[in-house]
Formats: sequence, C-alpha cells, structure tokens
Amino acid sequence: MEQESPAVRVSTPVDGVSVLGALSPSRAGDFMSCPLLYRFRTIDKLPEPFSPEAVRGTVIHKVLEDLFDLPAADRTQEQAADMLEPAWEALVEQEPMLSEMLGAKGGPEITAWLANCRSVLTRYFSLEDPQRLEPAERELYVEALLDSKLLLRGFVDRIDVAPDGSIRVVDYKSGNAPSEMFEAKALFQMKFYALVIWKTRGIVPAMLQLVYLGNAQILRYVPDERDLLATQRKVEAVWHAIRLAEETSDWRPNPGRQCSWCAHQAICPAWGGTPPPLPERPDPVDLEGPDLPE
Repeated sequence: MEQESPAVRVSTPVDGVSVLGALSPSRAGDFMSCPLLYRFRTIDKLPEPFSPEAVRGTVIHKVLEDLFDLPAADRTQEQAADMLEPAWEALVEQEPMLSEMLGAKGGPEITAWLANCRSVLTRYFSLEDPQRLEPAERELYVEALLDSKLLLRGFVDRIDVAPDGSIRVVDYKSGNAPSEMFEAKALFQMKFYALVIWKTRGIVPAMLQLVYLGNAQILRYVPDERDLLATQRKVEAVWHAIRLAEETSDWRPNPGRQCSWCAHQAICPAWGGTPPPLPERPDPVDLEGPDLPE
C-alpha cells in the first residue's frame, strides 16, 4: 500500500515538450514483470484491494519515519511499539475501508496483525541502533530529468550522509530478503535511486542498503558510475518499450509466479479473462499520475 506525500506537489509536470514521460522504479518494475499489469495500474488505474502485508509495510514505514523525529535517547524498541497503534489508527482515519480488512478493534484478527507488526519492528532493532543514527533525509522525493526527456522519480526511505560527504541510501522492506537469484531485481530500485541522486547531486552513493525486516537481513551494494550508466540504459529501454506498447496497444501478459498475488486475474487473458477497453486519454499524459512513495 502506498500513501500520498506532500512532496508530490513539487513533481515536475509531464508536458509532452520538455518532459515526455515519467517513470518510477515501481512502475518500471511492473512493466518488466508484466506489461499488462503496468497497463492496469497506470492507464486503466484499476483499484486493487488492500492486503494485510502491504498495509503492514505502510504502518512500519510510518513508525520508522516518525521514530527519527524523537531525540536519540528516546528511539527505543518500547517507544516504537507504542507508536504502532497510533500509526495504524491514523491510517484507518485516512482510509476507513481498512477497518473492514482486519475486523473490529480488539478482535482476534487485528490483535494478531498488530502482534506481527510488533515482531517486525523488534527485528529492526536487531539490525540497526537508531540511537546512533542521524539520517540526513527521510521519505525524500527525488527526481531527475534525463537528456531523453524522461523524468525519473520516486521516494527514498532514508538518506544517511557521513562526515566526509559520502551517501548511503536506505530502503526498508517489511518482507523477507530475496534469494540470490532475485537479488538483482531487488537492487534495481536502489540503483534507480542512486542514478537520480548522481544526476542531481553529482555524487555516486557510497552504499545502497536494503533492510529486510521479515527475516532480519541486510542487503548491501556498492555502486559505481558504470553500474549507474547501465541502469540508465535499462530504464530508457523500458521506457521505449512502454511507448511502443502505447503506440500499438499491445499490452501482453507475462504469466509467472507473480500471478499468484495479482489482483487482476479475472480480467487477464492468460487466465481466460478479457481486459476492459483502453480508456481514451489526452496526449501528452502522465501515465504514472501523482508520484507516490515506494
């Protein structure tokens, strides 16, 4: 689940002249995973049901963001646990339908879900000591316009800056770390952010760090300019493929493991369904709509 941020207001508009299109790592990942899923999410803008796992990630992110608003001495495991229910209640106030997903307050489902969230937060404290960290920026909206007039944009969970100016980009994941076979896919998002930071600040981040709270693991990667140039070529290739799919209206499904958690099986040709007609839209159009935190 994703929440809008006030930072969305500073996003450069897609005008079809200076900016031909926009892409975030999540939408690029959608297209690489399944072009039809990209279409459903960005062109049809089909709603998707809330899931306990996605909402857990949203709440955990909020707690970890707010934790660093406190004085260092107060950033304790107990304090984080106390912040959990208020973060959940604030989210329900924003999205009342969430209360139906986990049942009545005090019921067994919501009680078990909150207990699981507390376990996830406990794992965070086994990986980092927030009392010894002073992030430079949190939930930071970043964007960079490439020479191709493609706007790269997204939200970074945390940026740490060392006294020597070196940058560490940190992203929290409430699930488990991927196997080695899928590490490259997980790192694509981080290299995307590193590319944007390099383009805007002229500094290649010294470290990319994925914090997996599901099984208490940290995935670290040290990028270099060659890595980021390769990422730029990959992102632009994805964008060209998206443009071609737009021109030909050819949004093919890509059946695979991801189908097991896709919300759109009923209208997917790979599962015997029929997609809705493509909506009419003006040109140019910002397919991604308002940018949202990853």
